[in-house]
Amino acid sequence: MNNNYAEKYQINRIMAGLMVGLLIAAFDYSIMSTAMPNIINSLNGIEFYVWPFSAYMLTSTISIIIFGKMSDIYGRKSILVAGIIIFIITSIMCGFSENMIKLIIFRGLQGIGGGILISLPFVMVGEIFSQNERAKYMGILGSVFGIADVLGPILGGVVTDTLGWRYVFFINVPLGIIALILIYNSIPNFIHDHVKKVIDYRGIILFTLGLSSMFLGLTFTGQVTKHPPALIVGLMLMSILMFITFVLVENNADEPIIPLHLFKNSIFNVSSIESFLASAIMFSGIIYIPLFTQGVLGMNAVNSGFIMIPMLLSLTVSSVVTGQIISKTGKYKSLVIIEFLITILGVALLASMDEYIPYYMLILYSTILGIGSGMAYNIFNVAVQNTFSIAEIGIVTASMRFFRNIGTIVFVPVFGFIMNFSLNASTIGSNTTQTLIVAIQNIFYLTLILALLGLIISLFLKETHLCESSSDKTDDDLKYDKTI
Repeated sequence: MNNNYAEKYQINRIMAGLMVGLLIAAFDYSIMSTAMPNIINSLNGIEFYVWPFSAYMLTSTISIIIFGKMSDIYGRKSILVAGIIIFIITSIMCGFSENMIKLIIFRGLQGIGGGILISLPFVMVGEIFSQNERAKYMGILGSVFGIADVLGPILGGVVTDTLGWRYVFFINVPLGIIALILIYNSIPNFIHDHVKKVIDYRGIILFTLGLSSMFLGLTFTGQVTKHPPALIVGLMLMSILMFITFVLVENNADEPIIPLHLFKNSIFNVSSIESFLASAIMFSGIIYIPLFTQGVLGMNAVNSGFIMIPMLLSLTVSSVVTGQIISKTGKYKSLVIIEFLITILGVALLASMDEYIPYYMLILYSTILGIGSGMAYNIFNVAVQNTFSIAEIGIVTASMRFFRNIGTIVFVPVFGFIMNFSLNASTIGSNTTQTLIVAIQNIFYLTLILALLGLIISLFLKETHLCESSSDKTDDDLKYDKTI
């Protein structure tokens, strides 16, 4: 930990505050999946089933970049506290929703706070800890996702069955208050004096319109039979136009929300692409292994959830261990190559599954994928944080989370399209089990291509050795402020 702060703030208090703040957002991803069947029954909204997820994902992805930049201007702690407050208030609004339309709107607002909570803790770890300590604490922080993925569905089921689905949202209130107290009292605020207090409104608007159009276009593509092709094409063309205009505007902006000079750095570019691919690969397993266990092997939802626990635990453990290894060795490139080799093995094995696979083999295959996916959680954060100055840690770390989300946004509908196309094009006949096996195999074949591509790209990742002293060379750019 940097000497300026080590005597004033204990590591355990800092990490507790950041982990609880991250936990309430991480839980939201996993706990909602269990509660949604009850929600749609209560609010009579089966046709809007995916939209509470979609609205949250869209706004959280947008807010990652926007508030990552805003935290450069107003301080990390200030924005993080604001994110918790937004998340608490909107959770209450979601809990009192009277129909699906209101829930979708409130979920969209909740995503603003969620995007802040899911990204800024990683920024603050990069800023508070020295280079050779960052990876270790990144791994510990990343383990929160594994905890949420394991406990979220179980907690969601218990809360929904005993108290009702509305308490899935209300439970965020006490957790949020705890996080607010911990963060307010234990974490320093960092302010960069050299950053102009200028908000790039044009960039924010264009970025939001571009990403929203792309998101809707891709989502509708996965449901092409329900939406006119002209609408999908129009949305994608609008997205392209907005992003082109965004690049032109950002080139001339005083304080762009995404500084385009970042893309001149090869480590940033490679890490962005790898984060994008790693997220898509991980979600192929998270989404389609449960479908395989239920649709092909005939498990119920509860047992299917238990099958996933080893994968999610291995994801958590590998995230922590990878951070420890980087912290001790100061190197990360070899781990990126190993990560994609493990991922390739896991995906290849999953693509070979059929209805005769023993349960223990399915657990083994999914666990291998979990190990590879967990390694990817923090490697690229460390790589870019080591490349850029302290003053740019906020935007580069937020960018890595942004590209992970984009990987999910792009490939989840692509996987859905492959699933629907495979089912419709099947020549197997009335054997629905065999048809579903082929469809899931096709998805894992695409995932295997993505993993191979990730391995090839990893060879181009440059490596700079982590060292204690280099982390302090830009501390003069940073002002410490205890206040909010």
